[in-house]
Amino acid sequence: MGIEHKNGGSSSLDFNVPLLLDQNQSKLKDLEASDNDDVNFIGTTSFSKTCFNGLNALTGIGILSTPYALASGGWISLILLFTIATATFYSGLLIQRCMDWDPNIKTYPDIGYRAFGRKGKVVVSVLMHMELYLVATGFLILEGDNLQNLLPNVECFEFGGLTIGGKQGFIIIVALIILPTVWLDNLSLLSYISATGVLASLFIIGSVLWIGVFDGIGFQQRGEFINWDGIPTAVSLFAFCYCAHPVFPTLYSSMHKRHQFSNVLIVCFVLGTLCYASMAILGYLMFGSEVQSQITLNLPTNKLSSRIAIYTTLVNPISKYALMVTPIINATKAWFPYHSNKRLFRHMVGTGVVMSTLLVALAVPFFGSLMSLVGAFLSINASVTLPCLCYLKISGSYQKFNGEMVGIGLVIVMGIFVVIFGTYASLVDIIHMSKF
Repeated sequence: MGIEHKNGGSSSLDFNVPLLLDQNQSKLKDLEASDNDDVNFIGTTSFSKTCFNGLNALTGIGILSTPYALASGGWISLILLFTIATATFYSGLLIQRCMDWDPNIKTYPDIGYRAFGRKGKVVVSVLMHMELYLVATGFLILEGDNLQNLLPNVECFEFGGLTIGGKQGFIIIVALIILPTVWLDNLSLLSYISATGVLASLFIIGSVLWIGVFDGIGFQQRGEFINWDGIPTAVSLFAFCYCAHPVFPTLYSSMHKRHQFSNVLIVCFVLGTLCYASMAILGYLMFGSEVQSQITLNLPTNKLSSRIAIYTTLVNPISKYALMVTPIINATKAWFPYHSNKRLFRHMVGTGVVMSTLLVALAVPFFGSLMSLVGAFLSINASVTLPCLCYLKISGSYQKFNGEMVGIGLVIVMGIFVVIFGTYASLVDIIHMSKF
């Protein structure tokens, strides 16, 4: 998904993000706003750089699943994509309003704390860490799927007298390659590497387009207009694409002219939605109902353009995995303050997190269904429902009945429906696929 994370702040549950900020960002000081600025603290990041960071957060591995999402729900589900994009854009604006309301808010859990106290902060933090954990697990599954696609002749591995299936073996190998990255104390280098996420998304779209136009695949599939059974899966996967909201408070705080943040959201959501919709339409026209949970699994591996897309897909998760699990590692360390500053203890915690995600990836190796579950249960709550509820509580808008209250109420109801039906559909898919 392209999100970079880093723990920070005074609490073990604080959540921050190492973005491509100017070098003196860490030296931010409290300054009074001028007459032309509606902020209490002044960041150093420009409008254009914030747009880049926002796009990097918004466009991630979800782009690989948009053709599958469209195939699940049919052409009518494009409306659902734009509906989810609109709802999450609006909830992003509500996050900005919450931070305008209280200048002390710096992170996403701070919003939960300001609205509902300690319990609110805990709920927000738990949802975010669960989402990060499952996305990191999805990285391993994605790597295993694509390596098996590239090397289909590798059917099994022999290790210590045990026979391990090809895909499972690739997942284990990738986990071992990733393991040293979680031992690093300074992840700034990884944050710069992972900032290639926007370029990677464009490379993948360009490669898929090239394959369709020049490599003989074409755009001949008509597809279905609507598939009612697949609507919950489609909505859940689209929701997973827009799960960057934990990053927004840091983006907002980093800006030199924070009143322009709403324009940043417009740029990011418009361009991000164009990328998602383009990939969904291209993939569905090319492969129809046969499209797999990752578009790269449909690409002919003997074509250079296909290999570029697959290799790009393989490199990104390796560089981003450590950034995803760092908040989890830091939160775990905070439970053991006596050992938290010891390097060996950090290595042990990091190794434990990698091994646990490896076990989950081996037990539930279904990328599409797992990401659908993340989108339905976690992303919708973190990116739609919680921002709305927190804004209503912080602003006191729930006490008066008006157009804004009705609009937010409808967004919350939509979120609840997606959580219920999307989570149910995802769990049914996972249980069904686990039997085979």
